[in-house]
Amino acid sequence: MARLQRGNTVKKVLIATLAAGAMVVSLAACSSGGSDGGGEGGGALVGVAMPTKSSERWIQDGDAVKEQLEAEGYKVDLQYAEDDIPTQVNQIENMITKGAEALIVASIDGTTLTQVLQDAADADIPVIAYDRLIRDTENVSYYASFDNYKVGVQQANSVLNGLGLVDLEGAPVEGAPAGPFNVEMFAGSPDDNNATFFWEGAQDTLAPFIEAGTLVVKSGQTDFEQAATLRWDGETAQKRMENILTSSYSDGTQVNGILSPYDGISRGIISALTDAGYATGEEWPTISGQDAELDSVKAINSGEQFATIFKDTRKLATAAVEMTVAVLNEEEPEVNNTDDYDNGKFVVPSYLLDSQIVVKDNVNEVLVESGYWTEEEIG
Repeated sequence: MARLQRGNTVKKVLIATLAAGAMVVSLAACSSGGSDGGGEGGGALVGVAMPTKSSERWIQDGDAVKEQLEAEGYKVDLQYAEDDIPTQVNQIENMITKGAEALIVASIDGTTLTQVLQDAADADIPVIAYDRLIRDTENVSYYASFDNYKVGVQQANSVLNGLGLVDLEGAPVEGAPAGPFNVEMFAGSPDDNNATFFWEGAQDTLAPFIEAGTLVVKSGQTDFEQAATLRWDGETAQKRMENILTSSYSDGTQVNGILSPYDGISRGIISALTDAGYATGEEWPTISGQDAELDSVKAINSGEQFATIFKDTRKLATAAVEMTVAVLNEEEPEVNNTDDYDNGKFVVPSYLLDSQIVVKDNVNEVLVESGYWTEEEIG
């Protein structure tokens, strides 16, 4: 698969001045709602559908989107569906009934919203897909996310870096060990379009090392379907890791590296390793992750998790809000990818943000100095 390309990240929307003390973000100059609101949004209602509160990143996403929309003068109906598809459908239906003028949707299963989004289209309500691509419908206006193929590359490079094979940018290390290293691989939820992008980026990066024999997948589980973790669930990942250790490592061999696409999955893997008698230190496996969740940042500092991928959800919220405001004001939002995110009906114009590998050495630089976490929170 061709690597995703990023375009010009400069926003082309106008700047409006808000009331003193309010947050300033890019938006088009004319209001989309009535005159009863405090900002350019004029009190118009925007529905925001998030998948779950079980992951702290989605709480942060929802809060950031709500805060930024309200700073623009919009009313916000923010709902979490706790990973229950019918609940999310009902929540979106209620948003439409309440008179939402736009929807921002982070779907649980991107294939299950066809009818409710047709209802939105019938009511002339634009839909912004948030981080997860909504599939099999023409009724999606735009998509805001990260360069998900690159995220997969970064996850693989973090494992390779922990094994001493490459630097964090993926460049070979002079005098790198020959291996072989035993590695196991986990993938995200099969109903999340991003999971396949992460997987493909990681597999393209790991393939040369597997072909050379430097990496060995001792379980033999190298297909996405074998590695997939429904709903990104940590307990599901823990059980699978326990089964792999029992079936493939009971002969006394050690697993050296584990590709994990999400911090919650990583923590499940860590629990399985601990229960199997692994202890942090030289023989502890290199484990990747994603989302810079607080518990996993602490695990990086303690040596249990080697790395995570930081995706600044504050910037993602800004991108989604800017898209929403532009559409409501009949402006063309800035996009930087019109090639790669085919949802089964058409290629959804997208805005992709960048991400960064976080390891113990740069936790403070990347997460604390940016204000994402404080030193006190990280401990």
